[in-house]
Amino acid sequence: MIEAAEPQRKRRLWPVFVAPGLFLLIALGWSAFWFYAAAQVDGVIDGWRAREAQSGRIHGCRQQSVRGFPFRLEVRCEGASVALVSQTPEQTTSQSAAMLRFAEILVVAQVYTPNLLIAEFTAPATIADAGRPPLAITTWHTARASVAGPPERPEQVALVLEDPAVERIDGANQVPVFRAKRLALHGRPAPAADAGRPAIEAVLQVDQATGPEVHPALAAPFDGQVRVLLHGLTNFEPKPWPERFREIQAAGGRIEIVQARLQQGDLLAAAGGSLGIAANGHLAGQLDLTVAGADAVLRALGLDAALGPLSRLVPGGIMAMLGKPATLEGRDAVALPLAFENGSVRLGPVTVAHTDPLF
Repeated sequence: MIEAAEPQRKRRLWPVFVAPGLFLLIALGWSAFWFYAAAQVDGVIDGWRAREAQSGRIHGCRQQSVRGFPFRLEVRCEGASVALVSQTPEQTTSQSAAMLRFAEILVVAQVYTPNLLIAEFTAPATIADAGRPPLAITTWHTARASVAGPPERPEQVALVLEDPAVERIDGANQVPVFRAKRLALHGRPAPAADAGRPAIEAVLQVDQATGPEVHPALAAPFDGQVRVLLHGLTNFEPKPWPERFREIQAAGGRIEIVQARLQQGDLLAAAGGSLGIAANGHLAGQLDLTVAGADAVLRALGLDAALGPLSRLVPGGIMAMLGKPATLEGRDAVALPLAFENGSVRLGPVTVAHTDPLF
């Protein structure tokens, strides 16, 4: 006897569409989140631009594009420019501006961390007085800046350049001003500062740097690091630096050199201390300087020829006469006062440099 065949069960089709449907929902949800987060990042970027403008740094862009979906936001600015207004006492008095121009600036933010912005700069950059030909040109291998925290209260700012070089334009020639293997600058509100009396902590480090036009003593390669605390701020509101330094002076603030170190061949120097700001805007005060390799100091400052005969008459040399015996990192050294007054920097009675007023 032949049994009747069971009717074939119909296959359910809905499971076939579950995975694509879920994927579509996730994609739509992520797209909505990206556009929402991108709007938040865009607001943060606009906030930073507004803060920069209040600080006297007005950003411009010849052509801007936005991309980065699905995980980040990229704002690319071709033909970027920064107008520097009231950044020096001379600019404040003359109401003039300097113009800094970049080939390109790329600002990147992850959609899940909108308060962390990373900017990458494409070389070269030129600086000029507004409406005038370039005064200097700057190049680098890589240049990156980052800012963390909301614009109204930044948590940390950093700038790192690999192989930066600055050259002054002199007609058809380019004169080397500064060059380094690496330059890094980090700044943040000092963690130990009182809420009512904020302070800024900044650390600058340079590796294998030369600055023949900055000072003759910097013509040979050197490594340097300085950590500074800026006391006397009333708040973190954006404003040009001359205005901020004027407020610090009025509040009796100071610039604390927590640690400074420089090494150049056989020369090793370390300094620390606190400097105030005089009513005329000049630095005022004294740093405690310890130097190992005193002969190298005289050569670096160009004083060996002038003081050579006198040095032979003084036991231990001129540096021993100006300071006291000390030890620096296991080496015999001399401790000296480095005084700042009315724009002059003196090593004992010898003027070794000059500084401009801060406001």
